[in-house]
Amino acid sequence: MAAMESKILPGSYPMNGGDGKVSYARNSQTQRRAVDDAKKIISEAIADLLDIEKLTLESSNRFQIADLGCATGPNTFYAVENIIEAVANKYKIKHKNPQTLEYQVFFNDRIDNDFNTLFRSLPFPRPYFAVGVPGSFYGRLFPTESIHFMHSSNSLNWLSRVPNYVGDINSPAWNGSSIYCRGDAKEVAEAYLSQYKKDMETFLNARAQELVGGGLMALVLGGRQDGVPLCQTNMGKTYDFLGSCLFDMATEGIISKEKVESLNLPQYYPSSSEIEELINTNGCFCIEKMETFPGPGKHFYDVQMWSMIVRAGFEAILQNHFGSEMVEDFFERYAKKHADNLFMFDRSDVQNLLQINIVLKRKVC
Repeated sequence: MAAMESKILPGSYPMNGGDGKVSYARNSQTQRRAVDDAKKIISEAIADLLDIEKLTLESSNRFQIADLGCATGPNTFYAVENIIEAVANKYKIKHKNPQTLEYQVFFNDRIDNDFNTLFRSLPFPRPYFAVGVPGSFYGRLFPTESIHFMHSSNSLNWLSRVPNYVGDINSPAWNGSSIYCRGDAKEVAEAYLSQYKKDMETFLNARAQELVGGGLMALVLGGRQDGVPLCQTNMGKTYDFLGSCLFDMATEGIISKEKVESLNLPQYYPSSSEIEELINTNGCFCIEKMETFPGPGKHFYDVQMWSMIVRAGFEAILQNHFGSEMVEDFFERYAKKHADNLFMFDRSDVQNLLQINIVLKRKVC
């Protein structure tokens, strides 16, 4: 067999930009549901844990918020509104005039995110000053102790890179028969988990430097039940369908088999115990609140909506790897395969992906 191409996908692959038919802005209903489901735990954390008087006195009545992995909206705006509403309610307890507290919001995503669409769709009027911060959150983004509240939703399942070895045909971790971390092959799962640990350690260390002492961070991400591989979840079935369509196209000679075998999605879905262990090992944060519950399952049954959500999230990766010519054909095939296999989501051995909501507090040194 010819030498395999590298499976590492350099650079970043943003959600589809603009506000057209296949844009993330119009096709992120599942992500919006996650933001809505996290509102209660975030509001309670701000009410119970945020020392608003101490933080605002130290920053001259300026409260700074960062949303990491903001994409193009509108979900980031809903999340920010929820945070500001909770902070304002807390502030009213101590101050008669809550208008004296000013808010600055930093919207962060990778450098090739469509910030133009994001800023064109900013709410108006809005109770905050908006700033764009391009760059990977797997590294420093803000000055030391400058942010009071950090938020990240539907972003931390994306790795900084595809793990080493899963693209090496001579490695036990070679993943040529699948496009994602199924979780049922020990060496592949270990390679992905190793990369996830490195990324989370980098992420937490950066945030520990940027958050003020006593500041809060809310993380919302997808996860698995302990001991359940991703291939036994509804999201895993989606990835199976995507991979099957690619191999079908390779069999028909539309794309090369080697290209399909060299594709791995840079994603990892941890169990709640895995991410809890990583946070505790890091040692910079206290886990103040943590909850897990089944993520939305009904969206998988709406074939048209779900196929558009998938396209908005993964089209950039496919275009980069295979070229733009195959995209329309591929997503037509995917929608049909998903529709033909809806029964898979009713099987007793297929579980819903979990939503994991976590609120962390920066320890005061």
